[in-house]
Amino acid sequence: QVQLVESGGGLVQPGGSLKLSCAASRGIFSFYAMGWYRQAPGKQRELVVSMRTTGITNYADSVKGRFTISRDNAKNTVYLQMNSLGIEDTGVYYCHAEVRGFNYWGQGTQVTVSS
Repeated sequence: QVQLVESGGGLVQPGGSLKLSCAASRGIFSFYAMGWYRQAPGKQRELVVSMRTTGITNYADSVKGRFTISRDNAKNTVYLQMNSLGIEDTGVYYCHAEVRGFNYWGQGTQVTVSS
């Protein structure tokens, strides 16, 4: 079992920045992949970015150049730095981990971009 706890969401103006954190209950160095998904109101959950243990990343086209995923194995934490936020980035952001073929999700953190 893996527990994931997100933090760092909130309200930000267009053009602003936020940094999300996802703390895992055990060593992330052994996870096949970790990443972030988001779900906007009335829409399906979509991939924002994923990162394998090898460091290979896969960003959604809509966030390339604006969002950056990083990890701190010592802290069992993955981060999502979000810059140049737009209204279209509003949604609930979920941390995801794939471990030995199983998928784990955090409870989500709300990000609202509004003036």
